[in-house]
Amino acid sequence: MPSACPNGWPDPAMIGSLPLFHRVRGKRVVVVGEGEMGEAKTRLVERAGGIPCSEAEAHHAHLAFVALEDEREARAVHRRLKAKGLLVNVADMPALCDFTTPSILDREPVLVAVSTSGASAGLAKHLRLRLERLLPQSLGALASKLAASRDAMRDRFPSGDQRRRAVDAALSEGGILDPFESAAADRVEAWLDGNAAPDAIRAETIALASNDPEDLTLKQARLLGVADVVLHDAGIDAAILDRSRADALRRELPQDPTEFEGLVVVLTRA
Repeated sequence: MPSACPNGWPDPAMIGSLPLFHRVRGKRVVVVGEGEMGEAKTRLVERAGGIPCSEAEAHHAHLAFVALEDEREARAVHRRLKAKGLLVNVADMPALCDFTTPSILDREPVLVAVSTSGASAGLAKHLRLRLERLLPQSLGALASKLAASRDAMRDRFPSGDQRRRAVDAALSEGGILDPFESAAADRVEAWLDGNAAPDAIRAETIALASNDPEDLTLKQARLLGVADVVLHDAGIDAAILDRSRADALRRELPQDPTEFEGLVVVLTRA
């Protein structure tokens, strides 16, 4: 259940929250709540393998949820928990939240978390519901197969760069392991037994119509999302560059694409 707890909305070039997945399995998490809100927080903690506990056990915990109807009581509980060093989420009281809980799409071990940094829990929920229709139930099986095949992947593709390119090619749209294909999990062994190796170098040029990322075509957005290297004209807006992978190498033109390995995307102005 999403929590409406924003920390404010900074410059549009920044993100409102640091997205993290926090492991709580086997650990105590304080839940001070009542009614449906309190029950929802308890279920969330239990679903993640955590152990819901009362405020009396706060000295064993690092996280806390407060879901109380009485505002004065909620503020008092918040003060006490903060004094003990806990990170606290207070339902429906944005200014008192250290963290938010997103709307979750579960394809375990694949989890897709949709957050609006507390701006609208309803919007996060409906975005998640749309995604539910798009993402097959088989995603979890594919992720589990890939995890179990790590040693085989290292044997098949010895270097880290080679493995990344091979996985990108296999998981791309139309690839042998296309995650939107329900049978993809059944093809992992065949992919690892295949003879095709990823291309050492591939260069794609995108002539930008504008600095608005909304003007990118689906193909252009996909290329940016999997690029190993992004070479760009000076003045290309950060909103465009941020569509690339966080670990992609970025260099301002002029550069020679053949000097880099993997998928090289060249961004120019139209």
